[in-house]
This record gives sequence, C-alpha cells and structure tokens, in this order.
Amino acid sequence: MRRRLLLVLSAFSVATVAAFALPLLDSTAAERTQRFVLARTADMDRFAAYAQQADQDTGTALAEEVRAHSVLYGEGVVVVDRSGRPIVEAGLDVDDPGVLAAVDAALRNQPAARPERLGPGSDEPVLFARPVGTGTQVEGAVVLRASPAGAAADIATAWTAILLGALAAAVAFAALALVVARWVLRPVAELAGGVRAVAEGHPGAHVSPRGGPSELRELATAFNRMSDVVSTSAEQQRRLVADTSHQLRNPLAALRLRVDALDAHVPDDGRRTYRSTLAEVERLESLLDGMLDLASAESRATDLAAGDAGGEQADIGTVVAEQVELWAPVAERAGVRLVVTDGPAAEVACSASELAQLLDVLLDNAVKHAGATATARVGWTAAGTPGARRVRLEVRDDGPGLPAEDLGRATQRFWRSAQANGSRGSGLGLAIAERLATARGGALRLAPAPGGGLAVTVELPCL
Repeated sequence: MRRRLLLVLSAFSVATVAAFALPLLDSTAAERTQRFVLARTADMDRFAAYAQQADQDTGTALAEEVRAHSVLYGEGVVVVDRSGRPIVEAGLDVDDPGVLAAVDAALRNQPAARPERLGPGSDEPVLFARPVGTGTQVEGAVVLRASPAGAAADIATAWTAILLGALAAAVAFAALALVVARWVLRPVAELAGGVRAVAEGHPGAHVSPRGGPSELRELATAFNRMSDVVSTSAEQQRRLVADTSHQLRNPLAALRLRVDALDAHVPDDGRRTYRSTLAEVERLESLLDGMLDLASAESRATDLAAGDAGGEQADIGTVVAEQVELWAPVAERAGVRLVVTDGPAAEVACSASELAQLLDVLLDNAVKHAGATATARVGWTAAGTPGARRVRLEVRDDGPGLPAEDLGRATQRFWRSAQANGSRGSGLGLAIAERLATARGGALRLAPAPGGGLAVTVELPCL
C-alpha cells in the first residue's frame, strides 16, 4: 500500500511540476526567439535606411555600418540594388543559392520567412531579407545571415535554471509525499500489526491512537476497545469451559461411585439398562477430560502466541518410544499391531508433555478405529535447511480409514464419524492435537493411507 500511495503521489507531483515547467520552457524559447528576430529586423531596417541615402552619400555610411556589424557579430550582410547587383558585401556572397533566393523574394516584395522557434541546440544560420524602398517601389534588398548561437546559449541557460528549479521542486514534492505517506500509513501499519496480534491470540493487543489523520486515530481507539472485548470474551470462555469441567468432576465422580455400588443390586432384567447408564457415565467422564484438555490446549496456545515459548524442546525418538511402550498393551487388547520406524535424531520445538499428548491422540484413534488385525505404523522424517528444519511425525494404519468427505471435518470439535458408533470418545482428540500443533507453528493433516486406511501427519518445527 505504501508503494502504491508513493507512486500516486509521485506521479501527481511530476505531473504538477511538468505542468508548470513545460509551458515555461516554451515561453522562454519563444520570447528569446522573438527578441532575436526583432534585433535582426531592426538591423536590416537600419541598413535599408542607409541604402536609400546611398546615392547622396556615395554609400560610405552604408558600407561602414555593414562592415562594423559583420565584424562585431560575425554575421554576413549583402545589400543589392533593384537589378540584383551588390552594393555592399561583408561576409556574405551574393552568388550563394540561398542568398540569391532571398534577394529574389525581397525584390519581388514578398514577405520574408520568419525563423522557427529556437532551442538550446539551434546552430544553423538564419537568412533575413527585406526590400529597400517604400510601398511598391523596391529599390534594392538587404540580406542578413544571422547566427542564432547567442540566442541558443541564452535559451540553454534559461532552460537549465528552469529544469534545476523543476528538479528541486520534484525532490521537495517527493519528500513531502514521503512524509505524507508515513503520516497516513504509520497508523495503518500499527493497525495491521494489531490485527495480526489478535489473530495470533495475543491477549489485549493495543495500537497507539496518536498520529495520522483523525479518522485513523478514531479507528485505532475503536480497535483497542474491540481487542479488549475479544480478549476478555476469549478468557471468559476458556474459564467457563475449564471451571465447568472441573466443577462437574466431583458430582460425576460421586455418580460413578453410586452407579458402581449398584452393580450387585441390579436384577437380571435391569442389567441392560444398568450397562447403558454405566456407558453414559463413562462417556461423560471422557467428555469432561476432553474439555479440560481442550481448555488447557487453548490456554497454552494463547501463552505461546504471546511469546511465552520458554525455549522448550523434546527429543522425538525418546517420546515416541515411551508412548508406544505405554500404548502397546492397549493395542494388543484391541488386536492392533504397533510398528515403529525410527527416523533421524531431532529436537522438536515443543515440550515433551505436548508431544506425548499429540502422539496419544494419534495412537488412540488408530487403536480405536483401525480394527482388529490392523497394523498401525509410527515413524518420522526430518527435512529443511539449518534454522528452518521441520519434523513430520506420522501415524498410519491399514484400517477402514475415513471417507474423503469426512477428512476435512475430522478436526472439528465434537465431530465423530458414523463409523465410530459404539466406541468411546468425545470427538475432541484431533481438535486438541491440531490446536497444539498450530500453536507451535506446525500443522496437522489427514489423508488416505496408501493401500487403504488413514494417515495422520503432524508437522513441527525443530530448534
């Protein structure tokens, strides 16, 4: 935006300077050309007046004037009588074709051609001619070959001054445009930074309401109010989820104890209802655990967005080995075989507990939904340049997988596939994993596994 604004202001400045400079250049050249023509016309009038008196004074005064002019200005002059014979010649040959044509036109009393507008580079001599005599009685002609070098030099000097002034004006306008652009765009840049901060989860991000146009100052003030409201609302929402989940734990635990205590007192015809009640209690427990985990993940993501990263790191090989060992008995009971493919040594930019939580979600999904006799493979790779290295952790199974239309919804909160009916779960696992990954500058992706099944990939930056 700054580049475009400067471009527009600069173009306007150049157009403004050109609108003043070009007419001034043209008028300067026209004025100097006119003075040049008038001066040479006055000289020819003087020579014509002397030529009319040449018979009485034997032409001595005319000859002296013509030769003095030729010596002083370095310009050729020739004066002829009515038959075209030269009376006085000084630096100009009457037999020159151009001179002959000018003499012929003057003797026929034709209007003399005026020179075109001179410029800084005008160096071609200009022929002036006029008849000697009055009215229709032509007694001779005066031809003057004038050099425009002096006028061209004057024009060049004037143009140089004008162009230097225009350049100075253009520089001043450019400096003014830069100042105006900074004045206008500085609050815009601050607002953009504030919007990015809010989008990244920085609580209470503010911008300075000083500087810039009044409209932008009002917008900055409104943004600060909005940021406070958004921050307060988000914090209240996180507290509500966490407090609600925590407060429900005690009555739910008491309910679980009472339901378990009823086990020995339920008659056979009520066993089915009892098992359904127990399943619902277990589902509520799972849901509360998931909501607490989600609240914790949201809180951690907010802390990370605010810059509270703490330089945490975890060895991916160690965490994978520990979690696979923990999940091995669960997978064995479910009939799922866990296979680990070791990758390169790498330290990922997150805490060991966060990485373990991510892997727990992926292994839990694989064990629950891959099905008996399935194989879940855990592996990782590393790629990138030093300083921009990233690790890709993948858990891939050969189970039924997910339909293509469900892959994009799998990370939505509380969403569960139709294939998951009958299994425990809250629908929050992948949502929590994705929030943890994105908070660390990574990503979580789901894709069909080659040969069938589901492949879940978590990409995390390395330190």
